[in-house]
Amino acid sequence: MDPIQLKNYLKKRKIAPLEDIVNHFKAEALVVELMCDLWIRKGKLVKYTQNLGCAKGCCKCASSKITLYEWVD
Repeated sequence: MDPIQLKNYLKKRKIAPLEDIVNHFKAEALVVELMCDLWIRKGKLVKYTQNLGCAKGCCKCASSKITLYEWVD
């Protein structure tokens, strides 16, 4: 995976979760995140991070995060 391949994939998808990008390129999440940071610095990509889980706030649920990337032109 190179920056141009990532760019083309994200332009086509518009918005994609980190997990989908990792699976598509068969790459490590850290490698994908570092490559995405390049496009974020250039103002072409926006990163969204959201916590998943119930809204009770009791901390009994296993919380997880989802990271989404959105290509902006």
